[in-house]
Amino acid sequence: MQKGSTAENRVINVVIAGLGGQGVLKASDVLAQVAFRAGLDVKKSEIHGMSQRGGSVSSDVRFGDRVWSPMVPPGEADFLVVLAPDQEPVFRHVLRPGGKLIGVDRIRVEQLPNRKSLNMALLGVLSRDLDFPEDLWQEVIAEVLPKAVEVNWKAFQLGRAAA
Repeated sequence: MQKGSTAENRVINVVIAGLGGQGVLKASDVLAQVAFRAGLDVKKSEIHGMSQRGGSVSSDVRFGDRVWSPMVPPGEADFLVVLAPDQEPVFRHVLRPGGKLIGVDRIRVEQLPNRKSLNMALLGVLSRDLDFPEDLWQEVIAEVLPKAVEVNWKAFQLGRAAA
């Protein structure tokens, strides 16, 4: 759950957005799996759009004690994670007043071990606002991205440090 959250049955709404091929779906898989393993009810939905042609892709991840729908209603996202700067205006309407935008500007991209690990770096930034153990993130990243564990874990750590 969100740090400092005391409301019972509080649902945390996260929208991850980017372009096809940027790892939006892998990032949402990691987040959903972390929340699930932490014992929360999790719902996830994806909109692929023109993803095969580099078009907009988004994934909603909702978690809490009880979640009824996988879709984040417009204006209710607690967090908007944007992997491509030009997608920020496209998805900004989903963010609630007081919600947190996490964009590429939060990361020094030249420090990434691999440009393709930007999605994990931005999850690292997000992780600072969520109350999940760091070792749980590491375990899930290793399972979801087994061929590039070290690179993705380093990127995640870079994001945590940048937060």
